[in-house]
Amino acid sequence: MEVQKMPERPLLQSQRKLANNDAIILDSRCALNDLYPIARLTQKMESVLGAAGKMKGHDDDCPYTIELVRPEDGDQVVAMLKKFFFKDEPLNTFLDLGECKELEKYSLKSITDNCSYKAVNKNGEIIGVYLNGLMRRPTSSESNSEKAADSCEHPKFKKILALMDHVEEQFSIFDLYPNEEVILDGKIVSVDSNYRGMGIAGRLTERAYEYMRENNISVYHVLCSSHYSARVMEKLGFHEVYNMNYADYKPEGEVIFKPALPHVGVRILVKELGEKSTQKSTL
Repeated sequence: MEVQKMPERPLLQSQRKLANNDAIILDSRCALNDLYPIARLTQKMESVLGAAGKMKGHDDDCPYTIELVRPEDGDQVVAMLKKFFFKDEPLNTFLDLGECKELEKYSLKSITDNCSYKAVNKNGEIIGVYLNGLMRRPTSSESNSEKAADSCEHPKFKKILALMDHVEEQFSIFDLYPNEEVILDGKIVSVDSNYRGMGIAGRLTERAYEYMRENNISVYHVLCSSHYSARVMEKLGFHEVYNMNYADYKPEGEVIFKPALPHVGVRILVKELGEKSTQKSTL
């Protein structure tokens, strides 16, 4: 089973490597019944939010608020990801990754970019997160920097990072968007299963769109290792610009990843958010 290529937009491949700190994420496992309503705003959003278009972070009628994730939230974010995300991500599951401090640290490193958001209930508990990071056009010196997998001591997680390094070597989003200096990178979306169906992932995504508009960023990039998450992103208006089947990744002559169907490969999807102003981003 192959991931279908987008016929109207040719895929782009490049040998240019992204900056090492522009990490590509292990893909989100948000449930379809959580994200899918966002693709049907006219049907679902009024009942979830109380009024169409009312997408701000603070709503008196909503049982949760959308807030910026801060470094001090790290422990609470990791606890949530361990319960609702890590154990079900396709590559983690295939490798039986288990407890992995390197993964926890890797997942949090983009928080300092100040573009990740959390849903917080009335008791102050985090019930959803969308972790984002900033991808900056790499300089010539950064293109030869150390790969993410080189310093990883966890043997299983090192395999995942090596895959991500390979994708970075094969494809550069900045070749596809030569006029962009900064791109928003969606890394992990996760929602507490007890709160799914409340539009949390949608409001987190809307807040990310607001961040893009506030900072004059016009391209949203996501890398999906899960078939389901890629389908969800397509429902949200993202389109594919790169794919690679797991069966084609043979760094030493043998296939490394064989996750359960329908997870057959890595896909990169993007969304262009409206017209970009003439003012450059200051990020």
